[in-house]
Amino acid sequence: MRHILITISILLFSSLVFSSDKKQGNITYANGAKYKGELKDGIPNGQGFLSLPDGGKYVGEFKEGIINGQGTFTFSDGRKYSGEFKEGKKHGQGIYTYPNGDKYTGGYKDGLKNGLGALTYGKGKSDGDKYVGEFKEGIPNGQGTYTFSDGSKWVGEFRKDEPW
Repeated sequence: MRHILITISILLFSSLVFSSDKKQGNITYANGAKYKGELKDGIPNGQGFLSLPDGGKYVGEFKEGIINGQGTFTFSDGRKYSGEFKEGKKHGQGIYTYPNGDKYTGGYKDGLKNGLGALTYGKGKSDGDKYVGEFKEGIPNGQGTYTFSDGSKWVGEFRKDEPW
């Protein structure tokens, strides 16, 4: 009998020590959004999947109910961002692609392009052009190189998206 009590005590203790407070679960929000993934105290925390009523989707990390860490957000119109998030905003390094073929690879701060990056233009008036350089508040600003689709270049300083 004593042996059984010791075995039960060991099993109970080990399950407490090795159990995780994260559980898998599903949440349906009042606005129609749906979450599936890791939960902590009933709140998205860890890896998860969020689908929005408009067709947008996010796969990645959550922290205390907010998109935070590495992830991929696909918008209903075909735009896609893969990279780092902080408190629900693009923040850190990422890649943003657009349905027309435009592609930005580089830094973000508080949801806007910031720091070093490369923007390649897809279909449209600037088809095939490319800017590589500094961004500030979402636009080319600072030192950079603009390469036109015909191979010609403009190298220098940009201020508010214009060569200076």
